[in-house]
Amino acid sequence: MAVTSTRTLRLLSLLQRHRHWSGADLADRLGVSLRTLRRDVDRLRELGYPVDAQPGVAGGYALAPGAVLPPLVLDDDEAVALAVALSAAASTGVAGVAEPSVRALAKVVPVMPRRLRRRVDALRAVTVPGTWGAGPGGGASADVLTLLALACRDGERIGLAYTAADGTRSDRTVDPYRLVPLGSHWYLVAWDVDRGDWRVLRVDRVRGPAATGRPFAPRALPAEDVAVWVRERVSGGPERWRVEAVVDAPADDVRRRVTWWLSVQDEPDGRCRVRLDVDDLLWAATALGLLGADFTVVSPPELAATLDAVAGRFTAAARGPAAPRGGDRRSPDDDVRG
Repeated sequence: MAVTSTRTLRLLSLLQRHRHWSGADLADRLGVSLRTLRRDVDRLRELGYPVDAQPGVAGGYALAPGAVLPPLVLDDDEAVALAVALSAAASTGVAGVAEPSVRALAKVVPVMPRRLRRRVDALRAVTVPGTWGAGPGGGASADVLTLLALACRDGERIGLAYTAADGTRSDRTVDPYRLVPLGSHWYLVAWDVDRGDWRVLRVDRVRGPAATGRPFAPRALPAEDVAVWVRERVSGGPERWRVEAVVDAPADDVRRRVTWWLSVQDEPDGRCRVRLDVDDLLWAATALGLLGADFTVVSPPELAATLDAVAGRFTAAARGPAAPRGGDRRSPDDDVRG
C-alpha cells in the first residue's frame, strides 16, 4: 500500500508538471506497466483529480480543470516559493487578497518539513519590501536566494562571483545583511570585505555563492530605510519628486492595474488618491497614464509641464508618422544598473 501511495503521488506530480503525457512515457517514468498506470489514474480520479485520457497513437493523459481544487503536490523549491509569495501578498493590503493569503499560509507552513520552514523563515526574516516596479523575479535562482537569506539571518560571511552591469566579473567576499525585492529583481545589501564599503548586488548576477563558516561582527546598516537606500543606488540618485494625484476611479480598479508602483487610498466620493516617489517626472506621467482613468494632479506643480509635453508628443503621433528621434542614455552603475 505504501508503495502504491508513493507511486500515486509521483504520478500526480508528473501530471502537474506537464500539460500532456503519453501513456508510454508515464509508465516508463514510473517503472510500471500500462495496466498498472491505468489503475493509478483511476485511483487519482477517486481522490478527486480530473484526469483526462485520450485513446489512440497521439493519445495520453492530462490533468484537467475540476469543479473544486484538490490537494497539490509541490517540490521543495515550489513550496518555498509559494510560502514566500503568500507572505508578500499578505502584506500588500490589496482588498480581497491579504486575508486569504494569511489563511493559506496558516495551512501551508505548519505542514512543511522543518528544513523547508527554515528556508521560508530565513527569506521572510531578511526581506525588506521595496514596492517599486513590477514585482520581484528577474531570473534569481531559488537556491541562491535561500543561501543568501540563511547567511543574512545567521550572520555568516560568504564568497561569490559577481558580474557587473558592464560584464566585468569579480570574486568577492561579503558580509550579507538584507535582501530587497525591487522592481523585477532581488538585491543583496552587503559589506564588501575586500573593498571596505557597502555594496548593492543584483542577485541574478551572483554565481556560486558559498558559505565560509566564518561569522562576522554586525555593523550598523548604511541607512535607516534600507529599501529607500537601495532604490537610490539603483536609480542613480535620491528620489526628487513626491507625486500625488486624485484619480476618477475606485481604488480597487486602480489596484487591479498597478500594485507595486504606487500607494492607493480610497476617497469618500468613489475616487481614490495615489502617491508615488520618482526621480524623473516623465516616469510619473507614464505611470499615471496607465491608470486608465482621468486624474487631477495635486503635486508637484512641475508635473504639469511634463504632462503637457507628453500630451503633445502623443497628439503628434496620432496625426501621422514622424521621423525617429534619438534620446539620451544614462550611464549604468558599476554594480547594479543596466
